[in-house]
Amino acid sequence: MKMGFRWYGEGNDAISLNDIRQIPGVQTIVWSLHGKMPGEVWQPEEIRKTVDQIAAAGFGAEVVESVNVHDDIKIGLPARDMYIDRYIRTIRNLAPFGVKVIFYNFMPVFDWTRTDLFHPVGDGSTALYYQKDMIQDDPRKMADSVIGFAREHHMAFPGWEPERLAGLEELFGKYRPVTREMLWENLRYFLERLMPVCRECDIKIAVHMDDPPWDLFGLPRLLVDGAAIDRFLSMVDDPYNCLTLCSGSLNANPANRVADIVRRHCGRIAFAHIRNIRHFENGDFSEVSHRDCDGDTGILEILKAYHDCGFDGYIRPDHGRHLWGEKPGSVRPGYGLYDRAMGIMYMLGVWDYMEKFQGSAQGRPNPV
Repeated sequence: MKMGFRWYGEGNDAISLNDIRQIPGVQTIVWSLHGKMPGEVWQPEEIRKTVDQIAAAGFGAEVVESVNVHDDIKIGLPARDMYIDRYIRTIRNLAPFGVKVIFYNFMPVFDWTRTDLFHPVGDGSTALYYQKDMIQDDPRKMADSVIGFAREHHMAFPGWEPERLAGLEELFGKYRPVTREMLWENLRYFLERLMPVCRECDIKIAVHMDDPPWDLFGLPRLLVDGAAIDRFLSMVDDPYNCLTLCSGSLNANPANRVADIVRRHCGRIAFAHIRNIRHFENGDFSEVSHRDCDGDTGILEILKAYHDCGFDGYIRPDHGRHLWGEKPGSVRPGYGLYDRAMGIMYMLGVWDYMEKFQGSAQGRPNPV
């Protein structure tokens, strides 16, 4: 596996590339252009500036996270072909810079959804938290809270663009007629347009799971469980149509067995997010450290599944706790330095052990 680290760019992330260089094992920076709205073309000169920064720090820049999909594509409005054409231009513009994976999601209106960005975990740290009874019929209060935080602390949140969500009621109105089957069909249409270009450019496009994996505010969500993933991959059965398999998003529903999905579809996982979740009986959940016993996700089983399958794709620690003075204004919610660095060391420690003592399904000898 190739270890990555999510970086939000100069002026948008308190963590520097030099900080990341001090984490052993990180090979690639997972990056984006966060000043771009969904539907805008990423221009070569903009791409070059960021890729050159990353290369100068000694990292690869093969994984781009959050080339966001315009709502007209998800809804299936007449302008969708124009926005797909722009998406294709962005893919072609990224190809000369060595990009191999583009991450996206197909969630209606909102990206990830949490009710508390800095919830006390109980050990002095804080983490992202989902309180089930706070998700009511009206999404405006939650949206205003997230957007207000981003504005106050001068941060760009992918999927929570203030300009787009300023017309939240109108946007919800456009989505209301979109049934689950219509959303599936719009996703299929989008992917079938992209596949020839992805093959031409040798870039895999990898969908992220819906987070959390259930319908919200009356709108359908698609990538929610193993059956949905089976449908997604067979719907457009192309090696360039891939997954960003997020353990935490899927395991927000404790019925999902992430390791089983890894074993079934390892060859179509281009990018892996490792995140740990602790569940509560009332349906709430909290994000916790990457250590297996701290949550209910089955991190060890998931890593073993990747190892047994000979996974050689990109992986990164996903959301971590906020530690040692990281607090609102000094850190992006979920994206502090210390807990993600410890998560990398935990994952690499597990992986190193399996490499040395267990071999793999691909035939490496087991010295034990």
